[in-house]
Amino acid sequence: CMPGVAFVPALLVSWSSAAFIISYVIAVLAGHVEPFVPYISDTGTKPPESGVFGFMINISALLASITMYIRYLLIEKQNESSHFVRSSCNMFTLCVGLMGCTGMGIVATFQELAVPSVHDIGALVAFGSGVVYITLQSIISYKSCPRWNTYFVCHIRMAISVISCIAFIPMIVFASKISMTKIDWTPGEKDYTYHFMSAICEWTVAFGFIFFFLTFIRDFQRFSLRISTEIHEE
Repeated sequence: CMPGVAFVPALLVSWSSAAFIISYVIAVLAGHVEPFVPYISDTGTKPPESGVFGFMINISALLASITMYIRYLLIEKQNESSHFVRSSCNMFTLCVGLMGCTGMGIVATFQELAVPSVHDIGALVAFGSGVVYITLQSIISYKSCPRWNTYFVCHIRMAISVISCIAFIPMIVFASKISMTKIDWTPGEKDYTYHFMSAICEWTVAFGFIFFFLTFIRDFQRFSLRISTEIHEE
């Protein structure tokens, strides 16, 4: 069912989805957050969900890094015969993606209430770099058509990128208008509307990333990694 290295993005998608859902369920059942659209980080701030969130998001960052690197290698291999994109552009896209993974690690390590400034910087880097990464990958996908990608897949990737970009901007704008750092939001209190709109946009961008990596599975099915060992005799 998973030829080549298709299991890598599949594992990334399933693990990341589980990380969001499990930490959310634990936080709601523990009464730490309201069930109606909390921030993703709100569901991983207090124990015991903070331990689950930190562990699983760090693993997600590692899986995302591996997926991005394999994607880089795949494009390099395809580019040897098609020459549809500059190698420097491919490398730049990889670096942007890895920067986003670093931001994920910061978010997972520094909880929202413990070190809010560092946590917010990590979140900004993760979401900002992630949006740029999937947009660049969408453009590269179009350049590789029709030999390496179908236009249908490219349209899906670009649609996800556009939606994520549109959601990212109000996410930052509304979050910047919130005058306090807290996780137990209730309707009607000060800045709740800003929190609510920003949280919706945040979940939209996060699952936009998940659905985008889901489109990598088919590409990765026809690509395998081989490790060769050469022994030189004197």
